[in-house]
Amino acid sequence: MIKYIARRLIIMLPELWIITIIVFALIQLSPGTFLDQYKLDPSVSQETLKAMEKELGLDKPAIVQYFYWLGKVVRGDFGYSFYYRRPVASLIGERLLGTFVLSLYSFVLSWIIGVVLGIVSALKKYTLTDKILTVVAFSGLALPGFFLALVLLYMAARTGWFPIGGMYSPETSRLDVWNAFKDIFWRMQLPAFTLTFGGFAGLMRYMRGSLLDVLNEDYVEFARAKGMPERVVIYKHALRNAINPLITMFGYSLSGLLSGAVITETIFSWPGLGRLTYQALLQKDYYVVMASTVIGTVLLVLGNLVGDILLAAVDPRIRYE
Repeated sequence: MIKYIARRLIIMLPELWIITIIVFALIQLSPGTFLDQYKLDPSVSQETLKAMEKELGLDKPAIVQYFYWLGKVVRGDFGYSFYYRRPVASLIGERLLGTFVLSLYSFVLSWIIGVVLGIVSALKKYTLTDKILTVVAFSGLALPGFFLALVLLYMAARTGWFPIGGMYSPETSRLDVWNAFKDIFWRMQLPAFTLTFGGFAGLMRYMRGSLLDVLNEDYVEFARAKGMPERVVIYKHALRNAINPLITMFGYSLSGLLSGAVITETIFSWPGLGRLTYQALLQKDYYVVMASTVIGTVLLVLGNLVGDILLAAVDPRIRYE
């Protein structure tokens, strides 16, 4: 297992390098540069534009810019943000907290609710409970996230029950730790509900289908024929095998913890990494986009690795030699 993990981590390096090349090439091929917004301003002289171009390194060929950025990344420096005029590492560091808190909260809720309701739906197959849960699940899959977010935002504005946006209130900095936590937690409910509603619906359907398939297997019928209690048959034998497909999905889901939710963060004015990356794309802020790409790629590869390790831990038929 240790050799397998080491091999996967070594393979990650060329994968990451190739992805950064592709992303940087796509950014360079897109029309315009960061300085276009200044070129439209008649008060900005050509001498100023040339000085800014040289200062930001945009006067060099694209391949020189890439390897200059890559050399700095190897030393732990993700570059300098054109738009915010500050190091990218500190800029992303500020946004990571907001994204991580929101994503982790909705991630935990999605998995707990999705798995539990999926099991209930499978065990209550074709009953009224199953039909109600099916309607809820299909609603979560079909309802666009931006539409749900707008509905919740409208409800908050009309009722005043929830804050209408932002992670912090004007009073947060003056509150003690516990009250500040409660304030942020309360402001997080609407964006978290938006992410959770769409997330748990798919997990519930996967869990239901997987458990129903396993319940029809011969070894489950054999366990029942031996006189085992139904609770033991389901939760010890059937569920242990039905959970395998979801473990693979769990690894993929980990990559979303820091990648952000662009639409949700934008609608609710949540200061997260997804919103920052979207704004950087619009501003042609290359190094912010590249740093976000590196973070997302690393999490995706590590998430897949975690999923494979967990799958081997719960399924004795799988071994990585």
